Amino acid sequence: MSLNLVIIPTYNEIENIEAMVRKVFSLRKPFHLLIIDDGSPDGTADKVKQLQTEFKGLFIEERKGKLGLGTAYIHGFKWALNKDYNYIFEMDCDFSHNPDDLIRLLEACENGADVAVGSRYVKGGNVSNWDRKRILLSFFASLYVRIILWFNVKDTTAGFKCYKRKVLESINLDGIKFMGYAFQIEMKYTAYRKGFKIVEVPITFVDRVLGISKMSTKIFKEAFLGVLQMRFKKY
Repeated sequence: MSLNLVIIPTYNEIENIEAMVRKVFSLRKPFHLLIIDDGSPDGTADKVKQLQTEFKGLFIEERKGKLGLGTAYIHGFKWALNKDYNYIFEMDCDFSHNPDDLIRLLEACENGADVAVGSRYVKGGNVSNWDRKRILLSFFASLYVRIILWFNVKDTTAGFKCYKRKVLESINLDGIKFMGYAFQIEMKYTAYRKGFKIVEVPITFVDRVLGISKMSTKIFKEAFLGVLQMRFKKY
C-alpha cells in the first residue's frame, strides 16, 4: 500500500479529472488518490468510477451538493486517518498545482517538515496567468494574515500542502470551522500553534485553463473576518 494519499475535492471537473488521475499515477513515487466529489452534475464522479477499473489506488467519496472546500478536506482527512497513510496531501484538480511538485512536498516532509506548503511567495515561487490586481490582492491577503496572527508563513492561503499523519491526528478536525481561503489559513495556523514545523516549498501556481473557478466574494470575506476570530481562539 502506498503511504501517500492525495485528496482532491471536485465539483464539475470533467475537463480535468482524467488527465489529473493519469498524471498522479504516472509519478516516479507512488501516490494513492482520493476524490471527494460534491455531486457534480457534469459526470466527474462517473469518470472517476470508470478509471477505478484501471487504477487500484484511486478512491472516491461522493457527497450530495456543494458542501464546501473545508468540509471536503476534513472528510478526506478523516478517511485517510482511518487508513494507514503517513503523508496526506491537498491539491486542486485544475492543474493550478503541478502534480510533479507532489514529490517535492513529500521530500520536504521526509526531510524534517511536519507540514510542507507549496508556496507562491517564497524565493523561487511564482504565479502564472494572473493579472496584477489579483496577484496584489493575494499577496496582501497573506501579508494581512501574517500581521494579525504573528505567523511567519508567506503563502498563508496556499491550498497545495503535505501533512505528516501526526499533524492531522493532533488537530480537532471537527473544530475547524471555515470553508474557503480561511480553511487553508486555519489549518496552517493550528499546526503552527501546536508547534509543528512548517516549510514552504517554492512552486509556480498556474491559473486554471479548463473549467470554472469556484472562488467568490463570500469566500474572501470569510477569510478576512475569520483571521480576526482565529487570533483569539484557544489552541
